[in-house]
Amino acid sequence: MSDQHPGVPETLEPRVVRVLAPNASPYTYTGTQTYLVGTTDLAVIDPGPEDAAHLQAILAALAERPLIAIVITHTHRDHSPGASALKAATGAPIVGCAALVIDDDGVRADVAFDHQYAPDRVLADGESVGGTDWTLTAIATPGHTSNHLCFALEESGAVFSGDHVMGWSTSIVSPPDGDMGDYVRSLEKLQAREDRIYYPGHGDPVDNPKRLVRGMIGHRKQREGQILRLLRDEPRTIPDMVGRMYVGIDPRLFSAAERSVLAHLIDLRTRGMVIARGDIWHVVEAR
Repeated sequence: MSDQHPGVPETLEPRVVRVLAPNASPYTYTGTQTYLVGTTDLAVIDPGPEDAAHLQAILAALAERPLIAIVITHTHRDHSPGASALKAATGAPIVGCAALVIDDDGVRADVAFDHQYAPDRVLADGESVGGTDWTLTAIATPGHTSNHLCFALEESGAVFSGDHVMGWSTSIVSPPDGDMGDYVRSLEKLQAREDRIYYPGHGDPVDNPKRLVRGMIGHRKQREGQILRLLRDEPRTIPDMVGRMYVGIDPRLFSAAERSVLAHLIDLRTRGMVIARGDIWHVVEAR
Protein backbone atom coordinates (compact mmCIF):
# COMPACT_ATOMS: atom_id res chain seq x y z
CA MET A 1 0.00 0.00 0.00
CA SER A 2 1.37 3.40 -0.91
CA ASP A 3 2.06 5.88 1.88
CA GLN A 4 -1.26 7.72 1.75
CA HIS A 5 -2.52 10.34 4.15
CA PRO A 6 -6.17 11.38 4.50
CA GLY A 7 -6.97 14.61 2.71
CA VAL A 8 -3.78 14.76 0.64
CA PRO A 9 -4.41 14.68 -3.15
CA GLU A 10 -2.37 12.11 -5.08
CA THR A 11 -2.15 12.17 -8.89
CA LEU A 12 -2.47 8.66 -10.36
CA GLU A 13 -2.52 9.63 -14.05
CA PRO A 14 -3.09 12.91 -15.94
CA ARG A 15 -6.88 12.86 -15.49
CA VAL A 16 -7.13 11.07 -12.14
CA VAL A 17 -6.44 12.32 -8.60
CA ARG A 18 -7.43 10.44 -5.46
CA VAL A 19 -8.13 11.78 -1.98
CA LEU A 20 -8.31 9.37 0.96
CA ALA A 21 -11.16 9.82 3.44
CA PRO A 22 -10.35 9.57 7.18
CA ASN A 23 -12.50 6.48 7.81
CA ALA A 24 -10.08 3.57 8.14
CA SER A 25 -11.62 0.39 9.61
CA PRO A 26 -11.52 -3.41 9.23
CA TYR A 27 -14.18 -3.01 6.52
CA THR A 28 -12.75 0.02 4.69
CA TYR A 29 -8.99 -0.72 4.93
CA THR A 30 -7.17 2.64 5.00
CA GLY A 31 -10.40 4.48 4.13
CA THR A 32 -12.62 5.31 1.18
CA GLN A 33 -10.92 6.52 -1.99
CA THR A 34 -12.53 9.59 -3.55
CA TYR A 35 -11.45 10.22 -7.14
CA LEU A 36 -11.34 13.48 -9.09
CA VAL A 37 -11.52 12.95 -12.86
CA GLY A 38 -10.64 15.57 -15.48
CA THR A 39 -8.32 18.56 -15.82
CA THR A 40 -10.47 21.60 -16.62
CA ASP A 41 -13.98 20.63 -15.55
CA LEU A 42 -14.22 17.65 -13.25
CA ALA A 43 -16.19 14.74 -11.85
CA VAL A 44 -15.86 13.48 -8.29
CA ILE A 45 -16.42 9.74 -7.84
CA ASP A 46 -17.67 8.58 -4.42
CA PRO A 47 -17.25 11.62 -2.13
CA GLY A 48 -17.27 9.24 0.81
CA PRO A 49 -18.83 9.58 4.25
CA GLU A 50 -20.37 12.75 5.61
CA ASP A 51 -17.19 14.32 6.99
CA ALA A 52 -16.43 18.06 7.05
CA ALA A 53 -12.65 17.63 6.79
CA HIS A 54 -12.98 15.31 3.79
CA LEU A 55 -15.38 17.74 2.08
CA GLN A 56 -12.84 20.53 2.51
CA ALA A 57 -10.08 18.29 1.13
CA ILE A 58 -12.17 17.58 -1.99
CA LEU A 59 -12.94 21.28 -2.48
CA ALA A 60 -9.26 22.15 -2.08
CA ALA A 61 -8.29 19.50 -4.67
CA LEU A 62 -10.79 20.99 -7.12
CA ALA A 63 -8.73 24.20 -6.91
CA GLU A 64 -11.72 26.33 -7.96
CA ARG A 65 -12.21 24.36 -11.18
CA PRO A 66 -15.86 23.64 -12.00
CA LEU A 67 -17.32 20.38 -10.74
CA ILE A 68 -19.92 19.15 -13.22
CA ALA A 69 -20.82 15.71 -11.84
CA ILE A 70 -20.79 13.89 -8.51
CA VAL A 71 -20.66 10.22 -9.54
CA ILE A 72 -21.72 7.42 -7.17
CA THR A 73 -20.86 3.71 -7.51
CA HIS A 74 -23.23 2.51 -4.75
CA THR A 75 -24.95 3.77 -1.65
CA HIS A 76 -23.10 2.27 1.28
CA ARG A 77 -22.49 4.90 3.94
CA ASP A 78 -18.75 5.06 3.31
CA HIS A 79 -19.28 6.06 -0.35
CA SER A 80 -22.28 8.30 -0.98
CA PRO A 81 -23.34 10.45 2.02
CA GLY A 82 -20.77 13.14 1.23
CA ALA A 83 -22.58 13.81 -2.05
CA SER A 84 -25.26 16.08 -0.59
CA ALA A 85 -22.81 18.49 1.07
CA LEU A 86 -20.59 18.51 -2.03
CA LYS A 87 -23.64 19.32 -4.18
CA ALA A 88 -24.60 22.13 -1.81
CA ALA A 89 -21.08 23.57 -2.02
CA THR A 90 -20.69 23.33 -5.80
CA GLY A 91 -24.10 23.00 -7.40
CA ALA A 92 -22.99 19.87 -9.25
CA PRO A 93 -25.63 17.19 -9.96
CA ILE A 94 -25.46 13.73 -8.39
CA VAL A 95 -25.39 11.00 -11.05
CA GLY A 96 -24.74 7.27 -11.10
CA CYS A 97 -26.40 4.41 -9.27
CA ALA A 98 -30.06 4.25 -8.34
CA ALA A 99 -31.29 4.88 -4.83
CA LEU A 100 -31.79 1.68 -2.87
CA VAL A 101 -34.57 0.93 -0.41
CA ILE A 102 -34.64 -2.56 1.09
CA ASP A 103 -37.94 -4.08 2.20
CA ASP A 104 -36.86 -6.54 4.87
CA ASP A 105 -39.15 -7.83 7.61
CA GLY A 106 -36.33 -9.59 9.43
CA VAL A 107 -33.03 -8.34 10.79
CA ARG A 108 -32.25 -4.85 9.50
CA ALA A 109 -30.02 -5.52 6.52
CA ASP A 110 -30.05 -1.91 5.34
CA VAL A 111 -28.20 -0.27 8.23
CA ALA A 112 -25.10 0.20 6.09
CA PHE A 113 -27.02 2.06 3.36
CA ASP A 114 -27.37 5.80 2.76
CA HIS A 115 -31.10 6.48 2.89
CA GLN A 116 -30.69 10.18 2.13
CA TYR A 117 -29.14 9.53 -1.30
CA ALA A 118 -31.08 11.38 -4.01
CA PRO A 119 -29.56 11.19 -7.50
CA ASP A 120 -30.37 13.81 -10.11
CA ARG A 121 -29.72 11.30 -12.88
CA VAL A 122 -29.51 7.50 -12.72
CA LEU A 123 -27.18 5.86 -15.23
CA ALA A 124 -28.11 2.54 -16.79
CA ASP A 125 -25.54 0.06 -18.04
CA GLY A 126 -23.65 1.65 -20.94
CA GLU A 127 -24.82 5.21 -20.31
CA SER A 128 -22.21 7.94 -19.88
CA VAL A 129 -21.51 11.29 -18.27
CA GLY A 130 -18.69 13.45 -19.58
CA GLY A 131 -16.70 16.67 -19.49
CA THR A 132 -14.11 18.43 -21.60
CA ASP A 133 -11.50 15.67 -21.55
CA TRP A 134 -13.21 12.75 -19.85
CA THR A 135 -16.07 10.30 -20.36
CA LEU A 136 -17.30 7.94 -17.64
CA THR A 137 -19.41 5.01 -18.84
CA ALA A 138 -21.45 3.00 -16.36
CA ILE A 139 -20.89 -0.75 -16.10
CA ALA A 140 -23.71 -2.42 -14.16
CA THR A 141 -22.07 -4.78 -11.65
CA PRO A 142 -24.67 -5.98 -9.14
CA GLY A 143 -23.63 -8.37 -6.40
CA HIS A 144 -21.96 -6.44 -3.58
CA THR A 145 -25.12 -4.34 -3.74
CA SER A 146 -27.92 -4.59 -6.27
CA ASN A 147 -27.35 -0.99 -7.41
CA HIS A 148 -23.56 -1.18 -7.83
CA LEU A 149 -21.95 0.46 -10.86
CA CYS A 150 -18.34 0.56 -12.00
CA PHE A 151 -17.24 3.38 -14.30
CA ALA A 152 -14.94 3.13 -17.31
CA LEU A 153 -12.80 6.19 -18.12
CA GLU A 154 -12.95 5.90 -21.90
CA GLU A 155 -9.96 8.15 -22.58
CA SER A 156 -7.43 6.09 -20.60
CA GLY A 157 -8.67 2.49 -20.27
CA ALA A 158 -9.13 2.80 -16.51
CA VAL A 159 -12.11 1.51 -14.54
CA PHE A 160 -13.28 2.84 -11.18
CA SER A 161 -14.33 -0.45 -9.63
CA GLY A 162 -15.97 0.76 -6.41
CA ASP A 163 -16.34 -2.12 -3.96
CA HIS A 164 -16.90 -4.76 -6.65
CA VAL A 165 -13.17 -5.39 -7.16
CA MET A 166 -10.54 -4.33 -4.61
CA GLY A 167 -6.88 -5.26 -4.49
CA TRP A 168 -6.70 -5.61 -0.69
CA SER A 169 -9.68 -7.91 -0.07
CA THR A 170 -12.59 -9.70 -1.66
CA SER A 171 -15.91 -7.86 -1.53
CA ILE A 172 -18.51 -8.60 1.12
CA VAL A 173 -21.71 -10.03 -0.35
CA SER A 174 -24.47 -9.74 2.24
CA PRO A 175 -28.05 -10.92 1.60
CA PRO A 176 -30.81 -9.99 1.09
CA ASP A 177 -29.51 -7.24 -1.20
CA GLY A 178 -26.10 -8.77 -1.86
CA ASP A 179 -26.36 -11.66 -4.30
CA MET A 180 -23.54 -14.15 -4.87
CA GLY A 181 -24.84 -15.33 -8.24
CA ASP A 182 -25.03 -11.74 -9.48
CA TYR A 183 -21.61 -10.99 -8.00
CA VAL A 184 -19.88 -13.82 -9.89
CA ARG A 185 -21.70 -12.96 -13.12
CA SER A 186 -20.54 -9.34 -12.74
CA LEU A 187 -16.97 -10.55 -12.24
CA GLU A 188 -17.28 -12.58 -15.42
CA LYS A 189 -18.57 -9.47 -17.20
CA LEU A 190 -15.49 -7.51 -16.14
CA GLN A 191 -13.21 -10.45 -16.99
CA ALA A 192 -14.41 -10.28 -20.58
CA ARG A 193 -13.28 -6.65 -20.91
CA GLU A 194 -9.80 -5.36 -21.81
CA ASP A 195 -9.30 -2.64 -19.21
CA ARG A 196 -5.82 -1.35 -18.39
CA ILE A 197 -6.14 -0.64 -14.65
CA TYR A 198 -8.72 -0.54 -11.86
CA TYR A 199 -9.03 2.23 -9.29
CA PRO A 200 -10.99 0.64 -6.42
CA GLY A 201 -13.00 2.21 -3.63
CA HIS A 202 -10.44 0.99 -1.10
CA GLY A 203 -6.76 0.23 -1.54
CA ASP A 204 -4.18 0.63 -4.25
CA PRO A 205 -4.77 0.52 -8.02
CA VAL A 206 -5.03 -2.91 -9.63
CA ASP A 207 -2.58 -2.94 -12.53
CA ASN A 208 -3.42 -6.43 -13.85
CA PRO A 209 -7.20 -6.52 -13.53
CA LYS A 210 -7.87 -9.58 -15.69
CA ARG A 211 -5.56 -11.70 -13.55
CA LEU A 212 -7.08 -10.44 -10.30
CA VAL A 213 -10.66 -10.94 -11.48
CA ARG A 214 -9.83 -14.44 -12.70
CA GLY A 215 -8.44 -15.20 -9.26
CA MET A 216 -11.52 -13.76 -7.55
CA ILE A 217 -13.81 -15.97 -9.61
CA GLY A 218 -11.64 -18.95 -8.68
CA HIS A 219 -11.76 -17.94 -5.02
CA ARG A 220 -15.56 -17.92 -5.03
CA LYS A 221 -15.65 -21.35 -6.69
CA GLN A 222 -13.21 -22.59 -4.05
CA ARG A 223 -15.44 -21.29 -1.23
CA GLU A 224 -18.44 -22.94 -2.84
CA GLY A 225 -16.53 -26.23 -3.00
CA GLN A 226 -15.57 -25.93 0.68
CA ILE A 227 -19.21 -25.47 1.66
CA LEU A 228 -20.36 -28.49 -0.34
CA ARG A 229 -17.58 -30.70 1.10
CA LEU A 230 -18.46 -29.69 4.66
CA LEU A 231 -22.16 -30.38 4.10
CA ARG A 232 -21.42 -33.75 2.49
CA ASP A 233 -19.65 -34.69 5.74
CA GLU A 234 -22.68 -33.70 7.83
CA PRO A 235 -25.38 -31.00 8.04
CA ARG A 236 -24.06 -27.80 9.62
CA THR A 237 -24.96 -24.33 10.81
CA ILE A 238 -23.37 -21.25 9.26
CA PRO A 239 -21.23 -20.40 12.34
CA ASP A 240 -19.86 -23.94 12.30
CA MET A 241 -18.95 -23.61 8.61
CA VAL A 242 -17.32 -20.21 9.13
CA GLY A 243 -15.21 -21.55 11.98
CA ARG A 244 -13.90 -24.32 9.73
CA MET A 245 -13.51 -22.26 6.56
CA TYR A 246 -11.97 -19.07 7.97
CA VAL A 247 -9.38 -20.36 10.43
CA GLY A 248 -7.71 -17.51 12.32
CA ILE A 249 -10.15 -14.86 11.09
CA ASP A 250 -10.18 -11.49 12.85
CA PRO A 251 -13.16 -11.80 15.24
CA ARG A 252 -14.38 -8.40 14.05
CA LEU A 253 -14.91 -9.90 10.58
CA PHE A 254 -16.69 -13.08 11.69
CA SER A 255 -20.16 -11.67 11.02
CA ALA A 256 -19.10 -10.55 7.53
CA ALA A 257 -17.84 -14.07 6.82
CA GLU A 258 -21.19 -15.44 8.00
CA ARG A 259 -22.98 -13.17 5.51
CA SER A 260 -20.69 -14.34 2.72
CA VAL A 261 -21.33 -18.02 3.51
CA LEU A 262 -25.06 -17.30 3.64
CA ALA A 263 -24.83 -15.67 0.20
CA HIS A 264 -23.12 -18.79 -1.17
CA LEU A 265 -25.76 -21.02 0.43
CA ILE A 266 -28.63 -19.00 -1.04
CA ASP A 267 -27.02 -19.26 -4.47
CA LEU A 268 -26.53 -23.01 -4.03
CA ARG A 269 -30.13 -23.39 -2.86
CA THR A 270 -31.34 -21.50 -5.94
CA ARG A 271 -29.44 -24.05 -8.02
CA GLY A 272 -31.03 -26.96 -6.13
CA MET A 273 -27.80 -28.09 -4.45
CA VAL A 274 -28.54 -27.41 -0.77
CA ILE A 275 -31.57 -26.95 1.49
CA ALA A 276 -32.09 -25.45 4.94
CA ARG A 277 -34.02 -27.02 7.78
CA GLY A 278 -34.21 -24.34 10.42
CA ASP A 279 -30.70 -22.98 10.81
CA ILE A 280 -29.07 -26.25 9.70
CA TRP A 281 -28.00 -26.62 6.09
CA HIS A 282 -27.99 -29.93 4.18
CA VAL A 283 -26.60 -30.94 0.83
CA VAL A 284 -29.11 -32.26 -1.70
CA GLU A 285 -27.99 -35.68 -2.79
CA ALA A 286 -28.02 -36.33 -6.53
CA ARG A 287 -30.54 -38.93 -7.66
